[in-house]
Amino acid sequence: MRIRPQFADALIAVALTGASAVLGKESGSQGWDPLDAWGYLLVALAGLPLAFRVRAPLAVLLWTHLVFAVYVAGGYWPVVVTFGPMLSLYTVASLCALRTAVACGALMLGAWVYAGVAASPRGSMASVVTQALVFALVLIRFGAMARRSTELARQLRREQAERARREVAAERGRIARELHDVVAHHMSVISVQAGLAGFVFDSDPATARAALATISGTSAEALEELRRMLQVLREAEDGAPAAPMPGLDRIGELADRIRAGGTPVTVSTLGTPRPLAPGVELCAYRVVQEALTNVLKHAGKTRAEVQLHYEQHQLTVSVINEGKGAEREGVILDRVRTGGGHGLIGMRERAKLYGGSVSIGPRSGGGFAVTLTLPTSAGAVQGEEDASG
Repeated sequence: MRIRPQFADALIAVALTGASAVLGKESGSQGWDPLDAWGYLLVALAGLPLAFRVRAPLAVLLWTHLVFAVYVAGGYWPVVVTFGPMLSLYTVASLCALRTAVACGALMLGAWVYAGVAASPRGSMASVVTQALVFALVLIRFGAMARRSTELARQLRREQAERARREVAAERGRIARELHDVVAHHMSVISVQAGLAGFVFDSDPATARAALATISGTSAEALEELRRMLQVLREAEDGAPAAPMPGLDRIGELADRIRAGGTPVTVSTLGTPRPLAPGVELCAYRVVQEALTNVLKHAGKTRAEVQLHYEQHQLTVSVINEGKGAEREGVILDRVRTGGGHGLIGMRERAKLYGGSVSIGPRSGGGFAVTLTLPTSAGAVQGEEDASG
């Protein structure tokens, strides 16, 4: 059970007051006047206000030293009420600026010198001054260390909160990219197929049924990917294994959906295919998905080609159309230049995350191309692990 700070301070104040009262019974054996009712009242007035030392450190320090002076003037043993002034000085040093703590230390030194003068010839003034200096310096030093530790702890909490905020923002961005890629692609295919089905519903029932079948399959796949995303998000909570995210092995299925939308797509592979880091494969898949979706939505009547080039230390993925519908390509290029379009921004963010790059623009021989280059070395795998962690 955690004790509240205010309650802990109250317990400390009561404990020190009780200890002072017990010590006061030894006054007679030390050659001082024994405590009477007034003396015990002063002991209580010097100790109990320590319960508020954190809320009002300077006020408590001044009060305890005032009571200390009155107590000494009454001819009582000064040691009995030294706990209050010392603890209040430590509290000031732990909460206030060093300059304030030094001034309060000088006040304590003066109070102890006054007690030494009042006790003469029962005590040695040199011993009193030495003890006052040593105690004041030690209390100020430890109080300053406590203040520094508190400041460092607060700074650490702020940095942790800021880091958590950045991580949440990065995760929200990642989720937004995934949602955009899943929803935009599948809804584009559904929109095209729904338009086709409505256009030929009476004249070509077979084509309309095929379009509706494509809509059904695409909707089911969109739901599957959304469920997969939710499963990944819940994985940290319930520990359930997440289903694998789509990779390069599903580029063929992606091409089939675009073909069903009326855009011929070919897929070619150069080099020897090999397993890559899951994050690298997902990045390549999403960029191809976004590029083909843009071809379907903006490029008009054209053909598209997807090229996968496996090189020794990198993977190059290109999505090319043949140049028909150039006026729509200009719209895409304008969005690239002005930074518009969440899908285009998502391409760049994904590539940057895995140490790659994306080139988007018209081809010199006509047409339009999106080219993604991703490193596949150990560094890329490490980057993928860092991103997922």
